[in-house]
Amino acid sequence: MGTDELYPPDRLSAARRATAAAGLDALLLTPGSDLRYLTGYDAHAGERLTCLVLPAEGEPTLIVPRLERPAAEAAPNTGVRIVDHPDGTDPYPLVVAALDGPPAAVGLTDRMWAEQVLALRAALPGAAQRLAGEVLRELRIRKSPAEVAALAEAGAAIDEVHLRMGEWLRPGRTEVEVAADIAAAIRAAGHVSVDFVIVAAGPNGASPHHGTSGRPIGAGEPVVVDIGGTMASGYRSDCTRTYVAGGPAPADFPDYYAVLCDAQRAAVAAVRPGITGAQADAAAREPIAAAGYGPAFLHRTGHGIGLDGHEEPYLVAGNDRPLEAGMAFSIEPGIYLSGRHGARIEDIVVCTTDGVQRLNTTPTELIAL
Repeated sequence: MGTDELYPPDRLSAARRATAAAGLDALLLTPGSDLRYLTGYDAHAGERLTCLVLPAEGEPTLIVPRLERPAAEAAPNTGVRIVDHPDGTDPYPLVVAALDGPPAAVGLTDRMWAEQVLALRAALPGAAQRLAGEVLRELRIRKSPAEVAALAEAGAAIDEVHLRMGEWLRPGRTEVEVAADIAAAIRAAGHVSVDFVIVAAGPNGASPHHGTSGRPIGAGEPVVVDIGGTMASGYRSDCTRTYVAGGPAPADFPDYYAVLCDAQRAAVAAVRPGITGAQADAAAREPIAAAGYGPAFLHRTGHGIGLDGHEEPYLVAGNDRPLEAGMAFSIEPGIYLSGRHGARIEDIVVCTTDGVQRLNTTPTELIAL
């Protein structure tokens, strides 16, 4: 796919219109996914200020450190006036100069560094500060066909890694050793960076965000492997499978894994335009609760994915927003038995006009290595 498809020039105009509709005079965007979404620029986040000044009316300005100007100019769709600042100068007056008069309200990158928030407050003392996410969330939540293609490419790349798990996951090896091999494979499969590698064996599998440890993997222990990375496109992968290596699984494990497998399939099958995030969560939760494992499902069923690993929409109780075509998110129920073992199955899916498309296509049945 071309960069113009993935980062189309009209996004800046759409963002300006949405900024005005939200009652904001400008968006002030520092490095992160919002800046990349609008310009294609994967800016370095550091103590030197990089800030896209996007007025509701008027032309945008990208303020960058002088040493990073070549990178900004090479971005796929910067397409904006660039102003640079040398080391040793105060860049915040450049933000003021890029605005057409003092703003009454501005939207800041949701995860802007506090030191930048406070510096902007000092530079624009009359401006109320709100979150830019109020504006950009609605633009980003429905993926374009090019974005879906980028997510599918990421999904296929992480599937390649899961298909090779038998090369690395063996009893006696530590979680850290297995994770190092997985991380190298994530890059080899086409990712430019590794976002996370969870290898959680035996009792560690009962902690959903365990990470890794120096503990050796025991024969027959269930092992939860949750992995993801970022592609050159900026779009991300995230997929979990559960394995058993080198021996029979614990006696109760196959039964509750079968319940989990049914729950994950039911939640995927439930996805279609009009059902809410809460209803999708319930579709995964009901079979698990019916089998008596309800309290062992510790987290929401899913999270959106795109330029961020976690973004809107969230599949969780209380989210009554209906799903729409183009929304992309995980379906990842889990069952976690404290002190013993656990399991999780995760696919990235896209809500389509008439149902759902899975972007991870490897089998979800229990995998014995």
